[in-house]
Amino acid sequence: MTIPNALTLFRIFLIPVFWILETSGTPTTRLLALFVFILASLTDYIDGRLARKTGKITSFGKIMDPLADKLLVISALMIFVGADRASPVAVMLIVARELAVTSLRVVAISEGKLIAAAKSGKWKTASQFVYIILMLLHIETLAFLPSPLLLEEIVQWIVVAITIWSGIDYFYKNRDIIKATVA
Repeated sequence: MTIPNALTLFRIFLIPVFWILETSGTPTTRLLALFVFILASLTDYIDGRLARKTGKITSFGKIMDPLADKLLVISALMIFVGADRASPVAVMLIVARELAVTSLRVVAISEGKLIAAAKSGKWKTASQFVYIILMLLHIETLAFLPSPLLLEEIVQWIVVAITIWSGIDYFYKNRDIIKATVA
C-alpha cells in the first residue's frame, strides 16, 4: 500500500473519532474534534501532493480520496444540522452534489475511465473545510463578534454556491461520458 493511500484510509478512520469528540459536547472534546478535523484535512492535502510528487497515483486513490473527503464533510455537516447550526436545505444541496458527482464517477468507471479531481473540486473541498473549521471554532459563543450567526450563514451559502458550481463543472467537463452512456 502506498503512503498516500494509507493517509486516505487514516482520514476515513478519523471520521468516527471526530464525530465522537464533537458530539460529546465538552469544550475539551470539541477542541480535540477541531484538531482531529484539521489533521484529517491536512492528510487530504498531503496524500494528493505526495501521490503526484512520487508518481504514486493509483485507481484506489482516485476513487477513495474523494470519497474520504465526502464522508468527512458530510459527517461534520450532519452534526451541524443535528445541532440546528446549519440549514438542512444547504446540507441537502451539498450532499446532492456529492452523490451526483460520485454517480458520475461510477458511470465513468463502467466505461473504463477515471475522473480525477478537477480544480473546481479542489476549490469546493477547500471551501467546505474552511466552513467546517469556522463552525468547529464555535464562533457563535464569541461575544465580541457583532453577528457570528449571520457570518456562519453567509459562509454556509457561499460554500453551497461553490459546491453547486463545482458539480456543474464536473458534469460539463465530462459530458462526453454522459452522452456515451445515455445513447
